[in-house]
Amino acid sequence: MTKAAIIGSGIGGIATAIRLAVKGYAVTVFEGSDTFGGKMQQFDLQDYRFDAGPSLFTMPHLVDELFTLAGRTPSDYFTYTRLDPITHYFWPDGSRLKAYADPEAFATEAEQQLGVPRQAVQDVLRKSARLYTGTANTFLHKSLHRLDTYLSTDVLKALGCLSDLGLTTTMHAANAQQFSDPRFVQLLDRFATYNGSDPYQAPGTLNLIPHLEHNIGAFYPKGGMYAIASSLVKLAEELGVVFRYSERVERIRITANQVTGIDTTKGSYDAAVVVSNMDIVPTYRHLLPDQPAPEKILQQPRSSSALIYYWGIQREFPELHLHNIFFSQNYQEEFEHIFRQKRISQDPTVYVNITSKLEPQDAPAGSENWFVMVNVPHHQGQNWEALIDSTREAVQKKLSNMLGIPIAPLIQAEQVLDPLLIEQKTSSFAGALYGSSSNNRMAAFLRHPNFSSKLKGLYFCGGSVHPGGGVPLCLLSARIVDNLVPAPNQVKSV
Repeated sequence: MTKAAIIGSGIGGIATAIRLAVKGYAVTVFEGSDTFGGKMQQFDLQDYRFDAGPSLFTMPHLVDELFTLAGRTPSDYFTYTRLDPITHYFWPDGSRLKAYADPEAFATEAEQQLGVPRQAVQDVLRKSARLYTGTANTFLHKSLHRLDTYLSTDVLKALGCLSDLGLTTTMHAANAQQFSDPRFVQLLDRFATYNGSDPYQAPGTLNLIPHLEHNIGAFYPKGGMYAIASSLVKLAEELGVVFRYSERVERIRITANQVTGIDTTKGSYDAAVVVSNMDIVPTYRHLLPDQPAPEKILQQPRSSSALIYYWGIQREFPELHLHNIFFSQNYQEEFEHIFRQKRISQDPTVYVNITSKLEPQDAPAGSENWFVMVNVPHHQGQNWEALIDSTREAVQKKLSNMLGIPIAPLIQAEQVLDPLLIEQKTSSFAGALYGSSSNNRMAAFLRHPNFSSKLKGLYFCGGSVHPGGGVPLCLLSARIVDNLVPAPNQVKSV
């Protein structure tokens, strides 16, 4: 059988392994750590269970698709439920809003709680749906770096949306033009953080993101987010994929501009196809040191990162649900700190994820497991030890004020994840969660393509390449790679 090697077992790498195995390749996944999942991990802290990384699940059909592709019934491996409400929002002025799953119910709630016209909310969600439907097949589902993408009839649909895409304005400016209420504008602006960007710099094109959550829906996988990775690994192993853990890849072997295999800490392996699920920067810097690197792409501004406190809370909060957002007073100032000053605001927006709301066994009776996240800059030499302490104090103060009860005395257990640890554990360059940011109009075209134009047999998947970061886009990157890799009988074995 023709051999394929996958570097990294993040969600994109696992999905690519499944697809190539179905295609007929003998697939081996090489992972430097002792387990699979990349950022999608779980851990226990005393009597609390936590998902360590991604916490929002949208577009579940992309996971189901992998099981169906392999001739399996998805529900035999993996189940999920649709969330309703999706998110609970809290503002410093005391306003609160529940983002219901039904768009009309959400629009009614926005009108009742914030005074935002119901019709305007419905209109913006319909526009988001129209933009996504018109552009996704061109800009997300296919490579942007191949001529045949632009010869497709899907391009005509995308061209029909150009006037509404917001290419000449920022995400925030587009939202502020449509809504006068700063709270609802803030709610819409926050979707820029889904790919680590700044709504005050990123193009209005990102306003298609709300469609994924508010029209398609947000979901919760039974067993937590880690169940996505674990169920897919089970499928991959059934298909014959071999996972080699604690075996770090040190080099991609190239002969006459053709991939011939990889060298690891434990040996050398031949492969006619190599797919890197590793961040694109260390892929070139460490695994392809003798090859010309695409410097313009590698030097694109990085996305934001995250500072996460995992807290075991000895109390239940009935006003909270799975997803909770506590907004800052001055959103623009918060992003100024992240992207221009490379610091953390002392009034950050705080995201609290509590899986014990849906999985009571994740916390002791009468307690909750809080995943508390703040958006922060990627690592550029900051003193993270000091920032962890000052931000913890700011977060506890904010949550205490907005919930009306001191939070610090309720914390029974704590673990912390910062950008330095993210980089060390996942090889994400500078701890940036999404590779490069989308803070300019051409950002989508400046992501690395899913293939090498110079090295035959070399491909790329995951959050640092096209189409971007986050679970759905990583899964789409695997689909794009699958469409690019030829059938095994068309590839010369090495």
